[in-house]
Amino acid sequence: MTAQDVKASAPLELRGERKRSPLASFGLHATLLVASVIAVFPILWLLLTSLKPAELATTTDFFRETTLANYTRVLTDTPFLSWFWNSLFIAFVTVVVGVFISATTGYAISRFRFPGMRPLMWTLLVTQMFPMAILIVPLYNLLSNMGLLNQPVGLIITYLTIAVPFCAWMMKGFFDAIPVEIDESGRVDGLNPFGVFWRLILPLARPGLAVTGFYAFITAWGEVAYASAFMVGEDSMTLAGGLQTFVNQYTAQWGPMTAAAVLIAIPAAIVFLFAQKHLVTGMTAGATKG
Repeated sequence: MTAQDVKASAPLELRGERKRSPLASFGLHATLLVASVIAVFPILWLLLTSLKPAELATTTDFFRETTLANYTRVLTDTPFLSWFWNSLFIAFVTVVVGVFISATTGYAISRFRFPGMRPLMWTLLVTQMFPMAILIVPLYNLLSNMGLLNQPVGLIITYLTIAVPFCAWMMKGFFDAIPVEIDESGRVDGLNPFGVFWRLILPLARPGLAVTGFYAFITAWGEVAYASAFMVGEDSMTLAGGLQTFVNQYTAQWGPMTAAAVLIAIPAAIVFLFAQKHLVTGMTAGATKG
């Protein structure tokens, strides 16, 4: 009998691989089950509440009178579709512009050494340290002076100030993991720096682009504070701002509000399904080097 056969036939304990006891296995699975219930419960409650009539909205009678009246009311009696298209346009432009700026900035910081590079890197970090609440007033004044209040462009610029610094750092970490030899081979073949970036490096950075794109989309799609402060006209509101119209100081329309929340979550879920295969790879690669 060879040494390999002896090692293969040795008990798991002798090889450092302890078998989990039934009690430990039960505890692990019970913990995972409880965590899953806690995570799914709010979503399930929201969905079931959206299917209840108004008089039962605050009760636990989920299946007594199931109806789609709340969805019909949201789609026909409110400017929900206008809010939806406003949010979709703002999110789309934010993703496209934000990913492009973040990718080019991250590539420049990763590959080149230029005057002001260190201050630029610190600036990208420092901008993430300010709470959103303290920036509302100065940003409001800036947008007012530029005539961009109640304009989609103003909100897009605001969201880019949130997404670009974080995404640029993410992309820098991802580009650091791509061998520099690829850039050198592209330059040998006659490509200029932008050609190397566009034709060689960017296709290899798809997982990182998926992460930054998803982050930029979520930033623009679900943000509430800036959308409520800078977009005041009913036809100019985004979904986050429009959702607040279902609540006032006296009452809350739980049925329409939960129905609108479910409709708002659908596009985000679709984007996540398309991006999920790249998310883990992109986030891991972007965090390996910095």
